[in-house]
Amino acid sequence: MTVPNFDALSVGDEIPSLTTEPVSRLTLALYATGSGDHHPLHLDQDYVRSKGMPDVFAHGMLGMAYLGRQLTQWVPQEAIRSFGVRFTAITQIGERMVCTGKVVEKLEQGGEKCVRLELTCANEQGEAKHKADAVVALA
Repeated sequence: MTVPNFDALSVGDEIPSLTTEPVSRLTLALYATGSGDHHPLHLDQDYVRSKGMPDVFAHGMLGMAYLGRQLTQWVPQEAIRSFGVRFTAITQIGERMVCTGKVVEKLEQGGEKCVRLELTCANEQGEAKHKADAVVALA
């Protein structure tokens, strides 16, 4: 992996995007197994319908995982200094997620050259499901 160069980046530069396969029931089952989150809202269609919803939906943390994957495909995990996510909408079965990000600030923090990023995980129609910010250290 080639780490981006601090001096070569400008505020407004975009990082490489990540587009997922459509979220499926298998995606949710695998994520539930890996995360230990087996809440019936994500797995049990009968339960969800009894609560007035049409179908199961993705774990909120699944979108955070997609954003984390996007970030670690751009920089090594050890370069991440902070990573925070806000959940803004439910991710439905069948939605393909598109993760995008851009540099919003260049700064020095703890003696390191860093950039602050704004990240978004949205469906293909552009409806944001997760908004995130991250600070990463660069060479």
